Formats: sequence, C-alpha cells, structure tokens
Amino acid sequence: MNDDKKSGSAKDTHYARLRRAHRDRKAGGAAPRPRPSSGEPGSAPPEGRVYLYGLHTVRAAIANPDRTIHKLLATRNALARLEIADIDALPCAVELAEPRAIDRIAGGDAVHQGVVLETEPLAPKPLSALGDTRLVVALDQVTDPHNVGAILRTAVAFGAGALITTARHSPSESGVLAKSASGALEHIDLIAVRNLAAGLESLHQAGFFTVGLDSEGPDELEASLEGQRIALVLGAEGKGLRQKTRATVNRLARLTMPGPIHSLNVSNAAAVSLYAAQRHLAKR
Repeated sequence: MNDDKKSGSAKDTHYARLRRAHRDRKAGGAAPRPRPSSGEPGSAPPEGRVYLYGLHTVRAAIANPDRTIHKLLATRNALARLEIADIDALPCAVELAEPRAIDRIAGGDAVHQGVVLETEPLAPKPLSALGDTRLVVALDQVTDPHNVGAILRTAVAFGAGALITTARHSPSESGVLAKSASGALEHIDLIAVRNLAAGLESLHQAGFFTVGLDSEGPDELEASLEGQRIALVLGAEGKGLRQKTRATVNRLARLTMPGPIHSLNVSNAAAVSLYAAQRHLAKR
C-alpha cells in the first residue's frame, strides 16, 4: 500500500471513530464522564476552603497547629521531598497523584512542585491580638496577591509581628498569595480592620509610631523613625496612600533614590523600609 492509501486509511479510521462517538452520545450509549467531587482534579476547592501549593508553603502549613487541613495531594517524589516524619500521623487524607492532576488543581502556570494542600484559610485576628510586638506592616488597599505574599515573606524575615489589611480591597488567602509568601503566611498574625484610619488611631493609642511611605514624602525614612514600636504603612501601586491615610499617620517619609528611578514596587519598598525600621528598633 502506498503512502497516500495509508494516509487515507488512517483518516477514514479516525473519522469513523468520531462518527461512532457522536452517534453514541446522541443515543445515550456513551458512558458519562465522572463529575469531579470536591478536591479531585479539575474541581474548585469546596466552599470555605483554599488550595495551597508548593513545597515550602505546604510544609509550613502542615506544621502550623492553627491550620485545619483536609487533604494532601502529592506526587510520589514531592511526598518524599516534604520530609514528613510520619505520614500516618497527619490529620488529613493523603493521596498520591500524577503531575497532570496537580496541574488541573493548581493551574497550568502555578509552580506547585507536585503538591497541593486542601485547607481552611487562616482566620484574621483583631488588633487586640498584637500583644507586645514592636514592628508591624499596614497595607492601604494593596490588592495584588503576589505583592502581598512577597511583603509577608519579607515581614517575617525582618521579625514583624503582624500584617494589617482592610477587610475589603485586600486579597483573600489563596494559592498565589501563599506561594509568593513561601511559608511566611504561617508565621505572622494577619489582622483585618474595617477602617484603616481608625486602625491607625488604635495603633497610636497602643504606642506605635506610624510612618506612611510616600515617594514625595517630606523626610527621609531613616530620619523619620521614632519610638520603640513602629508601624510601616504602604499604599497600592500607582494610587499610593489614600488621603485619609496620609492625614492619619504620624509622619510621611520617602525612600531616597539616587538613581533615575524614584519609586519601587510596593513589595521592594516594604523590604527596604522593614530593614531600616528593624535597625532603628535594634538601637532601642
């Protein structure tokens, strides 16, 4: 048989299969596809739960006693890399899954490293939970979960005790946010306030000196820090701090930029500011 006949035969077979499949569907003879139940590949997380992914993120979440976890899905290799001493002791179901199944849950662009955790999100705490922490970060409607996650990671690295956000106009806990935080979500208090200006006033009453970061601020950050408790306040990309927030903080300060660019991404600005604040507090 020549190549043309082989090609034609293959096409005929292919189209015959399609016709049979179409005929079966019309006749109701094809077996229905199984509907994925909650937690199975292709399904959204059950109501009130989130999917976290990535080795650092999942490992930290499992180790957090405040977490309520329901299911761990991992490839065989990822499960080994999690280095869990006793799998049977985990307070949740553990299922081995193929990488493609993890892809369907986390999303094709997610760097999940072969592991997904189904869990309930951490409950935000009130301002009264601050305790004796000396350094906090407050965000004024920063909505990008990548930025918030990166800020969380830096805040934990520099010993901040809490991240304060507004109940609205802030990203909820998600796989993207948690992956960007690289486990930091489990090591810091998340505090939600209804009104940021009112929350800042409460911080003042608790002895915090609040500094709002503004590229046009009248003073340099290092010279603006006072006291033994510091709250750094950062605004959203583009919009910056809202007028009410600017009027409420103790001081507006800028990061001095000697180069031709005079502003930073909010997560980078948070990192530089936290470094300066921690150095100030270390001297006290």
